[in-house]
Amino acid sequence: MKLLIALSAVLAFASSAQLTGNEQVPIISQNQEVNFDGSYRSSYETGNGISASEQGNLKNAGNPDAEAEEVQGQFQYNAPDGTPIGLQYIANENGFQPQGAHLPTSPPIPEAILRSLEFNERNPDPDANKYQ
Repeated sequence: MKLLIALSAVLAFASSAQLTGNEQVPIISQNQEVNFDGSYRSSYETGNGISASEQGNLKNAGNPDAEAEEVQGQFQYNAPDGTPIGLQYIANENGFQPQGAHLPTSPPIPEAILRSLEFNERNPDPDANKYQ
């Protein structure tokens, strides 16, 4: 969770770094809520189009084998060239999972690998379940 908070702060700082001189950017809104059970919500919006929000809570509280912190959030700002950048994310027991139009996608599976997978599907190994 500390990593996500630090990431948000770095992104906000990096976005504001494009300002020149002594230009001041107003905070349009800012909200924070921290609850006794450890859950929280926070959000802010600035006058230059930067905004972020995040919420987190403990899933399966009291069950040590299944407890997991889950954080969901988003931020947006304009890149130096004016391109709007937006990112949504969730971080939980499955790791950090970002989504955004500016993020690279997975490369296509090479044709030779696809053919191999299709061959394996058509020709299952008769000994595959032998040791189970």
